[in-house]
Amino acid sequence: MPKILLVEDNEMNQDMLSRRLKRRGYEVVIAIDGAEGVSMTILENPDIVLMDMSLPVIDGWEATRRLKSHPNTQSIPVMALTAHAMSGDREKALEAGCDDYDTKPIDLSRLLTKIEALLCKVKTS
Repeated sequence: MPKILLVEDNEMNQDMLSRRLKRRGYEVVIAIDGAEGVSMTILENPDIVLMDMSLPVIDGWEATRRLKSHPNTQSIPVMALTAHAMSGDREKALEAGCDDYDTKPIDLSRLLTKIEALLCKVKTS
């Protein structure tokens, strides 16, 4: 069962997304800010991180940069989840080190396809 770390400060989004992912067979752990997301990634060693980009303490951009520069977490895929759907935001997320990008509100079938693609990519590398 793949483990997903959901880094999300909005309680309603945490609840909705974690329940839907658990129903699809994923183990889900939650961090509520960027700093906790970094420490929990190191502690939990998830298969993938779903990173909200607008977070308290440390934003998702900086949290991703820290994960990608840490030897124990740099190979864990990070997917940006953001309501920022402006031109250039996808590129900004990829430049920060995110492996993929998806927008809110979440389209679950699209998100699941992207999660599976990243998990398959990790298995084959």
